[in-house]
Amino acid sequence: MQPRNMSMSGVVDLAAVKAAQEAKAKAEQARAEAARQGGGGAVSPADLVIDVDEAGFEREVLQRSAEVPVVIDFWAEWCQPCKQLSPVLERLAVEYNGRFLLAKIDVDANQMLMQQFGVQGIPAVFAVVAGQALPLFQGAAGEAQIRETLDQLVTVAEQRFGLTGLTVDPDAEPGGAQTAAPSAPAGPYDALLEAAVQALDAGDLGGAVQAYKNVLSEDPANTEAKLGLAQAELLQRVQDADPQQVRKDAAENPTDVRAQIAAADLDLVGGHVEDAFGRLIDTVQRTVGDDRDAVRLRLLELFEVVGGDDPRVAAARRALARALF
Repeated sequence: MQPRNMSMSGVVDLAAVKAAQEAKAKAEQARAEAARQGGGGAVSPADLVIDVDEAGFEREVLQRSAEVPVVIDFWAEWCQPCKQLSPVLERLAVEYNGRFLLAKIDVDANQMLMQQFGVQGIPAVFAVVAGQALPLFQGAAGEAQIRETLDQLVTVAEQRFGLTGLTVDPDAEPGGAQTAAPSAPAGPYDALLEAAVQALDAGDLGGAVQAYKNVLSEDPANTEAKLGLAQAELLQRVQDADPQQVRKDAAENPTDVRAQIAAADLDLVGGHVEDAFGRLIDTVQRTVGDDRDAVRLRLLELFEVVGGDDPRVAAARRALARALF
């Protein structure tokens, strides 16, 4: 069961880079603070499953997602499949021992949250990691499939955002869960990275691109700068595009490399990850020489935007290899 395309904020949410940086810093600071206090900050197993409403969503989901992946279970009392799925998720939340937090949202009482996440039917399960929303699955699902999806989620959260989860103490008093600790002390490139994020927020894509390049000139392996540069360059490419014309050109000229590349960029900005990848892989199969190489390079750039840990990237890499060889 692979996660579906993002439908709430898209793959290139402008807050994503900043959220990733802050999530890593807060997670490290929280662990350091817990160690300094002799293991303080542990939560009870009862704190791993919480009921969330619209008033508490920012504090209990968005802020908590900076320290632990938050899995959201959209349910309702009248929904029979929900009554089968929810106990499984609650049991797994305890079994995973703090690797994720389960937030239960009653859709009847929280219609606005349901609409914001684009929920079409229930049960529906989403995740929020470092402030980013990711659909996991909708409808009934077997426990093996649920475990596979959760395993992917906690792996990506740890490898890409440094989120190792909550410390659980069976003897802790319920209600001890805390929000993430303040950010860690500034690193050598934090000022430049913050300047890049501020430029993105202000719509100064050229400034953001240059700021990320400044970091990479000193630290070529900086993960945040690599991701930020790939996203900023993508947004820069599409900012003046006419979406209707781009898609018309691509539909009418399936062998036009530039038209397909431009349409793939728009696909990705809109959160249609598989569509973007599939379009370029099909174009690779239809082209040769420099045209093929141009398409391949753009596809690799889009892989960088989404992130190498994403299962959709892994699948597309395999498809690209088959197309090339």
